[in-house]
Amino acid sequence: MAINKDSNVYTLGFAVVLVVFVGAILAMLSVGLKPMQKKNEEVKKKIDILSAMMTAEEMDNISRKNAEEEFDKYVNLDDAFVLNIEGNVKEDANAFTVDIKKERRDKTLSEADKNYPLFIGKKDGKTLYIIPIVGNGLWGPIWGNICVGEDMKTIIGASFGHKGETPGLGAEIPQPFFVNRWLGESISDESGQATKFEIVKNNSGTEPVKIDGITGGTITSVGVQEMVNRCLEPYVSYFNNLKK
Repeated sequence: MAINKDSNVYTLGFAVVLVVFVGAILAMLSVGLKPMQKKNEEVKKKIDILSAMMTAEEMDNISRKNAEEEFDKYVNLDDAFVLNIEGNVKEDANAFTVDIKKERRDKTLSEADKNYPLFIGKKDGKTLYIIPIVGNGLWGPIWGNICVGEDMKTIIGASFGHKGETPGLGAEIPQPFFVNRWLGESISDESGQATKFEIVKNNSGTEPVKIDGITGGTITSVGVQEMVNRCLEPYVSYFNNLKK
């Protein structure tokens, strides 16, 4: 019996077979590429951590090809750990596998149940503390890493990133001119209280806790302000306990 290729039944059947075939191919590709995607994510995370503790010139010599080798020179993941919101160390938690971006998106997860990873770096004979942070900008998530020096309070490095902020405005948060405004600031005051940073405009950031924002990027700047203030508190509590 000849098949009527002009019939609606044939057209529908062909479409169904094609969809199933293409779907199967995409599913196999997704499964096959997953290990590579995971590896790329790990390398990207290591680059982000390094970018907070290295100078711009040093980062020019670090790429995806040598990022893991460079990371191992400065950061030992065996020394990393996870804090709870009160600044206490959580047992049996893997700092590197904690996905703070995913936790931020999870509306069912309370603040008390979120994880706060802390990475310990060694550079030029000094101990550095790298703190991952995450928040919301104007159009999507923003994130970064804050590097604190041996005194456990002075910011000596930082890096910021975003997913879809406005080019020329909020998208400027990763740029050196904005990052450098945080250097030398303290994450806690003399009494040990967490600093409440305020991002201001019109070059009025003259006080110690006031940071000049990005012209035209007010909402993103406020997002960075909220992100830094909220995320640093558990670490300040942890550092205070170490100093006792």
